[in-house]
Amino acid sequence: MTSLLPPHLTVKDGHLHISGHDCVALAEEYGTPLYVTAEDRIRENYTRIHRALADRYHRVRVLYAAKANGNLAVLRALAEEGAGADVFSSGELGLALEAGMPAERLLFNGSSKSPEDLRLAVEHGVTVSVDSIDELHQLDSAARAGGRVAEIAFRVNPALEVPTHPKIATGLKTTKFGIPADEIAAAYREALACSNISPVGIHCHIGSQILDLEPFARAAGVMVSLAAELTDMGVTLRFIDLGGGLGIPYNRRTEHAPTPEDYAAAVMPVFLDGIRECGIEPELWAEPGRYVTADSTILLTRANSVKKAYKTFVNVDAGFNLLARPAMYNSYHEVLVANKADAEASEEYTIAGPVCETGDLLAKDRLLPPVSAGDILAVLDTGAYGFAMSSHYNSRPRCPEVVVKGETVALMRRGETLDDLTGTMVRPPWQ
Repeated sequence: MTSLLPPHLTVKDGHLHISGHDCVALAEEYGTPLYVTAEDRIRENYTRIHRALADRYHRVRVLYAAKANGNLAVLRALAEEGAGADVFSSGELGLALEAGMPAERLLFNGSSKSPEDLRLAVEHGVTVSVDSIDELHQLDSAARAGGRVAEIAFRVNPALEVPTHPKIATGLKTTKFGIPADEIAAAYREALACSNISPVGIHCHIGSQILDLEPFARAAGVMVSLAAELTDMGVTLRFIDLGGGLGIPYNRRTEHAPTPEDYAAAVMPVFLDGIRECGIEPELWAEPGRYVTADSTILLTRANSVKKAYKTFVNVDAGFNLLARPAMYNSYHEVLVANKADAEASEEYTIAGPVCETGDLLAKDRLLPPVSAGDILAVLDTGAYGFAMSSHYNSRPRCPEVVVKGETVALMRRGETLDDLTGTMVRPPWQ
């Protein structure tokens, strides 16, 4: 397995290292569980996907999908690289602005925005991806009240089947997201009739963790076809946003993931031919999240005990309270024994967390070196939808996050305490 590791993960003297830092030493210094992120890897991944698109077209904007990992240290690093963000809540909007991302590089996405969400978008001048006609008129009212004109795109539901988990396929006909493609022209006519709305773009997103290029090319075809129709209607499109969804190989033995260059080669000819036929030159927007951050991060967790039962379980101190993906999607994450990283994998284990749910399994039936209590296990590729989806279930404080950059290491989120669990609780007057 070590020969298949991404380049920022290496093995030295039997220990797993991340960007040159000994994972066992990090676990001893900061405790476990512990998320460890390589900042330089995030910057490298962002630069690669931006370059792949920009090499083929001169007007490209990459909006990082902030839902994947909203830590301010991550957002600041991406802001320094020139990234914008696709935000899905007022919280994500606030974080992106605090990280230094200009409002004009943000897109407020989402199928169920509150009045406060719309008010904040108007206040900050953030473009809104509108998900329904009802939302359009609410936004028009909010903009009128704020004395502003809100710039919008409509989110298109292209009704495309995609090869990914159904819970993260967002462009299906049956999903909650977007307006059906055959109703988009009518939606833009409605927007043009609004006094405080300016339609400036068009947006879609077909899903996440997609390892097949063909759906991306089909989505691009739908979008440029709609762009032609809208241009004929008199809509001036400043941007066409093709969303994100490019997957990574969580199982590097069996999965092959297209590269950003592969993605650009599949999508850009469709996009370029389409806009030439329209006679327009909009910006191309893309929204990678998982590709940028997933492999930058590992979750270190300590073995509390080893139990031989129906299977041999390694009981660790991190569960789906910290990494929900395996329980939620039956997702695969590679696991290494960080303090025995070059030892022979000779025994089969199932990695079980401390949460009181049968489904709290981080990994099933994995060949590992012999594991003992106290060993440090590393769960790979946890930088996207890892800490971001964590919870306090079982009243477990969430763990710290550290970031490494060059020879330095620092906290980017302190570990929580029991006081943090109760800090927002209020005693009723009768107690």
